[in-house]
Amino acid sequence: MRLYLQRNVSRALTPTGGFLRGFAFSLNSYVGCAFGDNDGCPFCYVRALPVAHAVEGKWGSWVIAKINLPELLRCELELLARNDKLQRAAVFMSSATDPYQGIERRLCITRAALCSLADRPPYRLLVQTRSPLIERDIDLLGKLGSHVIVSLTIESNDERVRRAFTPTSPSVSRRLACARRLREAGIFTQLAIAPMLPNDPVQFAALADEVADRVIIDTYFDGDGSGGRRSRALGMRELHERLGYAEWFRPGAERELMAAMRSRLGPGRVLFSRDGFNAINPARCR
Repeated sequence: MRLYLQRNVSRALTPTGGFLRGFAFSLNSYVGCAFGDNDGCPFCYVRALPVAHAVEGKWGSWVIAKINLPELLRCELELLARNDKLQRAAVFMSSATDPYQGIERRLCITRAALCSLADRPPYRLLVQTRSPLIERDIDLLGKLGSHVIVSLTIESNDERVRRAFTPTSPSVSRRLACARRLREAGIFTQLAIAPMLPNDPVQFAALADEVADRVIIDTYFDGDGSGGRRSRALGMRELHERLGYAEWFRPGAERELMAAMRSRLGPGRVLFSRDGFNAINPARCR
């Protein structure tokens, strides 16, 4: 059973840096995450951060909705526009949760935020999610036009791997269908293979070529912010061994997929880790 809470917050846009050095702000509609089982997705680095203790109980068993976020966002966007900063700002939505939690169907906090962003668009908005619920908001994403990138997480093309690692997340086929629909609607769409899980490189590249404008590949060792130490502490080495995928948990395991993707899509459409997530200009990656 999951716990859903509602709280007021003091700001919507949070200054960012570090891994997301290309973005001025992060925007998180929720705290916590209800994807995965009651422990969350096993590889999620956020489980190791202080925010994971905002509520008593295991990470993955609770979500806090920032109920006043849309109102705050409107005011903050207006202030940025008044100070001539909005047209230079890039916003990452979301950095520490998925903006399309299940409760979003009822609360529509992310949709309300997109309404404000569509009225006052920043230079770039990147929406990071694994949920096909984003299809509901294609109208607003279309209104944002060239200002928006949708980044859809899909860690593997192998449904058996998806079921083994994240059994309650949307299926591979459903996420691929979502990417296709977004791209067909004219929305710049990237696949975030993050973290990369066991896969068939050639088949994965063929699928990505059909549904995405570009691909970003990331690994435990390059993307968890600690050279893989957080991932090891979360038990990812042991999980890979237990599931029979021990050879995939090592630095350099991504090379075969990178080569297959670049051969099929071209090097300009295949990016890697930190630099890839900070590539906020789609035209340069076509």
